[in-house]
Amino acid sequence: MSEHDLIVVGLGPGGEEVAKQAAEAGLNVLGIDHRLVGGECPYWGCVPSKVMARAGNSLAEAARAIGLAGDGEMTPAWPKLAGRVREVTGDWDDAVAVRRHVDRGETFVRGTATLTAPREVEVDGERYRSRRGVVIATGGVPAVPPIPGLADVEHWTSREAIEAANNPHSMVVLGGGAVGVELAQAYGRFGTEVTIVERDPHLLSLEEPEQGEELAKALAAEGIALRTGVGATEVAADGPGVLVSLSDGSSVSGERLLVATGRRVDLGPLGVAAMGIDPSGHAIPVDERLRAGDGLWAVGDVTGVAAFTHVAVYQGRIAAADILQRPHTPADYRAVPRVTFTDPEVASVGLSERDARERGIDVRIGLARTAESSRGYIHGPGAEFGVTKVVADAARGVLVGASTMGPAAGELLGILLLAVQAQIPVSGLRDLIYPYPTFLRGIEPAIQQVSEAGSG
Repeated sequence: MSEHDLIVVGLGPGGEEVAKQAAEAGLNVLGIDHRLVGGECPYWGCVPSKVMARAGNSLAEAARAIGLAGDGEMTPAWPKLAGRVREVTGDWDDAVAVRRHVDRGETFVRGTATLTAPREVEVDGERYRSRRGVVIATGGVPAVPPIPGLADVEHWTSREAIEAANNPHSMVVLGGGAVGVELAQAYGRFGTEVTIVERDPHLLSLEEPEQGEELAKALAAEGIALRTGVGATEVAADGPGVLVSLSDGSSVSGERLLVATGRRVDLGPLGVAAMGIDPSGHAIPVDERLRAGDGLWAVGDVTGVAAFTHVAVYQGRIAAADILQRPHTPADYRAVPRVTFTDPEVASVGLSERDARERGIDVRIGLARTAESSRGYIHGPGAEFGVTKVVADAARGVLVGASTMGPAAGELLGILLLAVQAQIPVSGLRDLIYPYPTFLRGIEPAIQQVSEAGSG
């Protein structure tokens, strides 16, 4: 049995952060992963999906430029996009990522790890022991719902959609969350006829309903068909494609079926029962230091907090500090930022209005339409849809949540993120000098509304 200072199981963004900091501090680190080092994000998630969004946005901007500045024609070419995706993913090869770890002095083992005892894991019959402990950072996998017939027909998850060498003539997307709408828009802009099926009444059901409504308008304007408020009841082969029966008695069909109904964590193969953790659970419970037990930490999707790369890295920093016995601030999730990279982008932070009311907060709401701002009017095409919504705690005079939708909304979110996290008084936000004419200034009316409501 070989011995190390620290064992990190799963080298996605969170696991990599822990391993990096521990190795740079001089610890003997063993990293284990049975998938590609780097996790979902650089190969099938954040990075290639945003490459697809960038390509689709370029096509949309070219079309807008024709109306604004000249004449011409742009023909979509999926093979060019597919080539760019292969480039940024390294053609789904993690040699560079593995070398990054090895060059820091870490030991890397490819395989599936199972916890066998406190501070011990087994990989393919070989046992390893850690002096300080084990970090679990195994992420999640696409969740495929138990819809009758689905398992019997060929279907895509986000992985196959990212890897596709060609785009289909038509596609049905099950799920109107962030992954579903991003991929739907990208494929639609390259000529695929897309239908989104979402069981909830609004797209992006975890966000403010105003954002889902505005995004629905934007996607419909591009020709994407939307079936919200209905679920899939059965899936069957339909010639070379698929037929999806819906809960209202209707059906939709397409050459391809993309299942984008979320992700799940599978704790069973990890052997967490050896550490007193329920293997049938949906996550590993952790405290504010990311501790899951004596000599055991967990970071990333597996904690069930929020399945975002930036959250995994944040947790990785805290876990590393705890392992290295360095001073650190406990985990705080009051202001977790979220961005959906559609066009227009949807970005949010903190509590929604509904969540705030459920917590008994005395809520005040401010709304500002993107198109009604000076910059929205100047921008024209591409800024027709979107709204900024701020959620204030009237009793404390601070924002507890905010969302915004429009061009580069993810960048605009910065000031709202800071306001929620630092609990900047609404009066202070009201008195800022917002530069004109910017999209940033477009949030000012929403701030003014909650300020006036709070002073009334």
